[in-house]
Amino acid sequence: MTRYRPRPIPTPPTSAMFTLALLIAGALPAAAQDTVVAMGTGSVDKGDVTWMLVSTILVVTMILPGLALFYGGLVRARNMLSVLMQVFTIFCVITLLWVIYGYSLAFTGPEAGGGVASFIGGLDKAFLRGVTLDSTVATFSDGVRLPELSFVAFQLTFACIAPALIVGGVVERMKFSAVLVFAVLWFTFAYLPMAHLVWYSGGALFRLGALDFAGGTVVHINSGVAALVAAIMVGPRLGFGRDQMLPHNLTFTMIGGCLLWVGWFGFNAGSNLEANALTVQALLATLVAPAAAALAWTLAEWAYRGHPSMLGAVSGAVAGLVAITPAAGTVGTMGALVIGLAAGLICLWAVVGLKRTLGYDDSLDVFGIHGVGGIVGAVLTGVFAAPGLGGFAGEAFSIGAQVAKQLIGVGVAVLWSGAVSAVILVGLRAILGLRVTENDEREGLDLTTHGERAYSN
Repeated sequence: MTRYRPRPIPTPPTSAMFTLALLIAGALPAAAQDTVVAMGTGSVDKGDVTWMLVSTILVVTMILPGLALFYGGLVRARNMLSVLMQVFTIFCVITLLWVIYGYSLAFTGPEAGGGVASFIGGLDKAFLRGVTLDSTVATFSDGVRLPELSFVAFQLTFACIAPALIVGGVVERMKFSAVLVFAVLWFTFAYLPMAHLVWYSGGALFRLGALDFAGGTVVHINSGVAALVAAIMVGPRLGFGRDQMLPHNLTFTMIGGCLLWVGWFGFNAGSNLEANALTVQALLATLVAPAAAALAWTLAEWAYRGHPSMLGAVSGAVAGLVAITPAAGTVGTMGALVIGLAAGLICLWAVVGLKRTLGYDDSLDVFGIHGVGGIVGAVLTGVFAAPGLGGFAGEAFSIGAQVAKQLIGVGVAVLWSGAVSAVILVGLRAILGLRVTENDEREGLDLTTHGERAYSN
């Protein structure tokens, strides 16, 4: 059985990135010349399969109802249902697109990469052709395999949450039709190429050695930049900077934030694709980093504004979750703590200072938390993966060289997502229009778009 070429950076046998690379190898057609997985060999461990199923379900709870409630509580009451509907519908649409062509474009192609195959896969597994009850994919551990269907389902949830995150940048004023079309096109032309670049063995960033354990680049920077571009191009909400636009139900936001945290254990620890010691380490990092970030945000806000807010605390926790995502399986616990502290402080600055200075209406701070938090985590992964700082990279690891690779990955994500998002929005503005009418915006999208209200009085 041929295996994927390891990353240029030596890592111990439990490396999650090696694991992911080898698992992705199983997405290739068995009959293709570049096949890297033999069907029906090795053993499928029921414990590993169970963990992957649980992780998949946990990530679903991040989106439905976690993200939906988190965002819904932050908007005004007249727009609550519109946010829930956008998140819910995007989840349904991307689920279908993933099994039709998304999985194939993200995770097929020649192992050696080169040319177009370094940036996007093919359609060999469109409509999940060749993915059967008997097809398996390899993890890094010799002889350990997973049903390919488990990987398809797990990665589906990542594909769903990325475009759903973008909703937070344009809530309360963007047309429902424009939101859905944007989500479809962005998923196709921004998410799938980034997933292939970073996570597939033939992808250019994977071959470079850029580390992204669970989606800091692929999901968070990618969607955060898209949300920023969309917020700017759609324009601010009516009354932005003049009227108070307070969250209507912070209890929902707290519940949604806690569901995000719980679901994130599947997001991060599940990305190891096996149930072993490194999985536990990733889970512990997912506890420590958001706790540190929440406290850092709270204390800084207390000093700056004179009060510690619940919204600040839960926002800090999400920032810490975002920042530890690319690093969860490559840094130690103390590295996770430092990453969390940095994310809490830097994301607070982005939300309070940068946003005010530049004047854009990123309504629910998707860029400030996911974009900036993802950048912080991606860069610091290159630092705290070092063995001398408690990380799990090999002895030949160079912090300077790895940080340079991380910065290249960040730059590609920012430029690609920004450009793709801008082009899509220009087209949608000309064809569908981006915004609802002023009257509809004032009355609220719940009633004007969906014909119902979240609350009866």
